Amino acid sequence: MKELFGFNSFSPEEIADRVESVGVAKSRLPFLSLVMLGVLAGVFIGFGAMLFTLVTSDSTLSFAISRILGGISFSLGLILVVVAGAELFTGNNLLAMAWADGKIGIIEVLRNWVIVCFSNFAGALLLALLVVQSGHTGMNDGEVGKQYLEIAAAKCAIPFHTAFFSGVLCNMLVCLAVWMAMAGRSVMDKVIAIIFPITAFVAAGFEHSVANMYFLVMGIFLNSDPAQFDISWGDLWII
Repeated sequence: MKELFGFNSFSPEEIADRVESVGVAKSRLPFLSLVMLGVLAGVFIGFGAMLFTLVTSDSTLSFAISRILGGISFSLGLILVVVAGAELFTGNNLLAMAWADGKIGIIEVLRNWVIVCFSNFAGALLLALLVVQSGHTGMNDGEVGKQYLEIAAAKCAIPFHTAFFSGVLCNMLVCLAVWMAMAGRSVMDKVIAIIFPITAFVAAGFEHSVANMYFLVMGIFLNSDPAQFDISWGDLWII
């Protein structure tokens, strides 16, 4: 298979082996390490969402250009997760491969997913607290803050079945991005592999659960007019 894929990247078979080996290692991380790395991932994805909001707050951009540039910007989040190292719930769905091959048990998978999911939320919440206090939302004459509110309100209005299937499509592309990043041997290999799938899901408007944690918390913190923007803590379940 090497001759088909070149000597500078891992073949699909090698990627599968690496994904399973990484899955085993992730499933057996100590609790505290899992929590801290999960918090970092929540912060990293929040950085990507922050950059996406900044770009899309520019009303002079056309719809398509805004979505594409926003998607490229949001890619920062997964790049940080993969290159800097962190535990992200959506990417860790690939632990299912190690489970399917009998290398880890379902309890180990669920332990990882539950701890990482709640830790991702803690990271998103922490970043939102810092961003609100930083003055970032006042940029572009307050349009950045308004964009946060509009994004959060729109996500709260999504019907459950729409959010579910949108989340499935998003995670397919996120897992593909992680999978392809595993093929790379250098940082640039990984960055390039990540950008296109992530840009695709963002531009298409699919729902990323961890990014939504950040968006909804930002909307809650910024919402000074509940009559205009219907955003509350109770809406977090939709993510």
